[in-house]
Amino acid sequence: MGLRMTNSAKPELTIYLAAPRGFCAGVDRAIKTVELAIRKWGAPVYVRHEIVHNKYVVDDLRAQGAVFVEELSDCPDDRPVIFSAHGVAKSVPAAAEAREMLFVDATCPLVSKVHIEAERHYGNGLQMIMIGHRGHPETVGTMGQLPDGAVLLVETVEDVASVSPDDPGRLAFITQTTLSVDDAADIIAALKARFPAIIGPRKEDICYATTNRQAAVRKIAPQIDALLVIGAPNSSNSRRLVEVGQNAGCVYSQLVQRSTDIDWRSLDSIRSVGITAGASAPEVLIEEVLEAFARRYNTTVKTVKTATENISFKVPRILRETL
Repeated sequence: MGLRMTNSAKPELTIYLAAPRGFCAGVDRAIKTVELAIRKWGAPVYVRHEIVHNKYVVDDLRAQGAVFVEELSDCPDDRPVIFSAHGVAKSVPAAAEAREMLFVDATCPLVSKVHIEAERHYGNGLQMIMIGHRGHPETVGTMGQLPDGAVLLVETVEDVASVSPDDPGRLAFITQTTLSVDDAADIIAALKARFPAIIGPRKEDICYATTNRQAAVRKIAPQIDALLVIGAPNSSNSRRLVEVGQNAGCVYSQLVQRSTDIDWRSLDSIRSVGITAGASAPEVLIEEVLEAFARRYNTTVKTVKTATENISFKVPRILRETL
C-alpha cells in the first residue's frame, strides 16, 4: 500500500521510489572521514578532488571547514589533506610523504580492492586491461597504481578490437566500480572472445551499491512514464542509472541535482514517475524532490525494494579515536 496525499485540484500521480538508492557505505565513510578530520585537527582541512561527486555534500563540508582542491600542489604543507573516495595514483601519497604532509586516504575499500587485484596480477607478470571511463578520477587512480603502459584502457566493446597488448596470452582485466552492469558484461564477453586466456575476478569489480541501484531501476522502469535520477552530472554511477532506465524501457530518464532542476513542463502528461538517487546523493535531496511533487500532484508513493544493504566500512584508523 502506498502513502496517499489527496487534493482534488491536483492531478493524480504514482511515485515509484527505488530501494536501494542514495548513499553507499563507501560514500558514507568518505564524508565521515572529512567531518572527523575537521573535528580532530580543526579547519581548514584540505581535500584533493571532490570527496564524492555531489554538490550538496561538497558545499556542506565546505561550510564546516573543508577546502577542496584539484591537486596536491594546491595544499599547504602544514594542514591535513584527504584523498577522495575515488582513489588516487600511487604518485600522490608519495608526493605527500616527500613533503612530510599529514594525509588521510578516504578511498572506498571496494576501489582499494581493485587496486590490490591490479598489483597482484602485475606481480604475476600479467598486463592489465581496465574497463572504465577515460579521465574519471577512479580510472586515473587505478591505472596509476602501476607503471605507465602496464594498464590498457577500454571504454567500449569497439575498443576491445583495437587494443594491442604486449602478449595476448598474459592478460588480466579489472573494472571501474561504477559502470553499467550490462555494458561491462558486454565488454568482458568481447575481451574473453578475443583473448581466451585473459584472467578476471570471480565477479566483476562493479560494487554492490552500483549493482543494486541499477537492479532497482530495471525493476521499476517498465511501470513508469518518467524516471528522475538524483545525482551530479560528474557522478558516473548516477549517469549509468539514467542509461539503465532508458535501456529498460523508460525513454524519459533524466538526471537532476535537486528539485529546482526538474523540468515540470516535460512531465505535464505523466501519471507515474520513478525516483532514485546515485550513491553520492543524500536522502535529504530525495525528500526535497518528493515534496516538490506533492505540491503539484496528489501523490501515492510506492517503495519498490529489490535488495537490503547492511554493509558499513570503518573510517581510517587515525580518526577512529575521534568517533
